[in-house]
Amino acid sequence: MRKHYIIDTNILLHDPNSVLQFADNDVIIPIEVIIEIDRFKHEITSRGQNAREVSRILDQLRQSQSLAKGVQLPSGGTLRVHCGHDHGASPKNAYADAEILRIAREIQDADPNRPVVIVTKDINLRIRADALGLLAEDYTTDRVGLKDLYTGRIEVVESGEFVQEFARAGLAPIPPGLSRYPNEYVLLKSNNGTSMSLLSRIDANCENLVRIIDPKKPICGIRPRNKEQYFAFDALLNDAIKLVTIMGKAGTGKTLLAMAAGLHQVLHMKSYRGLLVTRPMTPVGKSMGALPGTIEEKLAPWLKPISDTLETLIDAAGAIAGRKDVRDLWANGTVDVQPLSYIRGRSIPKQFLIVDEAQNLTPLEVKTIITRVGDGTKVVMTGDAYQIDNPYVDSSSNGFNYVVDRFRAEPLAAHIELSKGERSPLAELAANLL
Repeated sequence: MRKHYIIDTNILLHDPNSVLQFADNDVIIPIEVIIEIDRFKHEITSRGQNAREVSRILDQLRQSQSLAKGVQLPSGGTLRVHCGHDHGASPKNAYADAEILRIAREIQDADPNRPVVIVTKDINLRIRADALGLLAEDYTTDRVGLKDLYTGRIEVVESGEFVQEFARAGLAPIPPGLSRYPNEYVLLKSNNGTSMSLLSRIDANCENLVRIIDPKKPICGIRPRNKEQYFAFDALLNDAIKLVTIMGKAGTGKTLLAMAAGLHQVLHMKSYRGLLVTRPMTPVGKSMGALPGTIEEKLAPWLKPISDTLETLIDAAGAIAGRKDVRDLWANGTVDVQPLSYIRGRSIPKQFLIVDEAQNLTPLEVKTIITRVGDGTKVVMTGDAYQIDNPYVDSSSNGFNYVVDRFRAEPLAAHIELSKGERSPLAELAANLL
């Protein structure tokens, strides 16, 4: 049945293209929402960027038809801006949520045979709508629940002969009936009662099991400590895999493995010109506001986690390609850290790009980053969907989950989920109990 969908401001700021995602239904944007969007358009944040994009989309749609009467959408539905009784002359004390509820009731009374649904990320607005007998729901188009999230690995039990032949040749056809994704990791076990097991990966064509890359020597002083870390190093050191996503709770080694592999390929293998690290500047708890000083001084608090990781690698390796100090890696440009604010507009060729704390990004921000990638660049995204500090995304709507879900069938991508904490016994216990 065709429905009326009333869109809240936070939906448009989350996904400017959301107005195109409601199939053949009727989409309604209250004029108060447009007024709120206008208040955000001057911000230099991603929210301001999204506000400007919403305005551009609506302006393009109105070129041939009237937003007041309804614009035909490519999906078969319509889009219109509802001005209410005051024709857009909003009083200073107008409250957008109250206006959304009023419009929903008005449209429902005028056409009781068609459902009216308020779409909002505001939980309290959904509660108020329910109390008034109105339908309300979250925007689910780009949501990927943690229970449904692709893990990137499976276990397969085969005959002892199959396992032994794979151990000898390092290559075997995918067992019949095993329809999986490219670059998915496989723990291959024998069914002959022995404890024999091998680590493997489904190739990019989904035709064979192949042996994973096993670093015989430490990578910048780091050795894998569990099977998931072996899987991670395989993806990080494989030049054919251009997008690697590594998910795991605190202490599982996400950033450490990515930084070690990146430095190894920049300094030892010479596969990339440099290691570029970026991370969202989302504070934990209350923000301290604007920081004084030069751009380097402003960035110093945000760079500290990266410096800590580099110090750990230098402590483990003694020296990395002759460099015994973190300042040497910064000074000669081997490692560069860029705020996400400065990524837009860039083209990034021949770099090993690490996007840390990716769970705090929106789907649009993730798209912005990946579309900056030039020829020869590898992108590694690390994150923990259980530790989200950005108030505008959650464990299901963040950009990191979105990338994992959308790229799982692509031969250029691989995903690894790390489950075992290796930082310290106390950190592992805290991650599990708190």
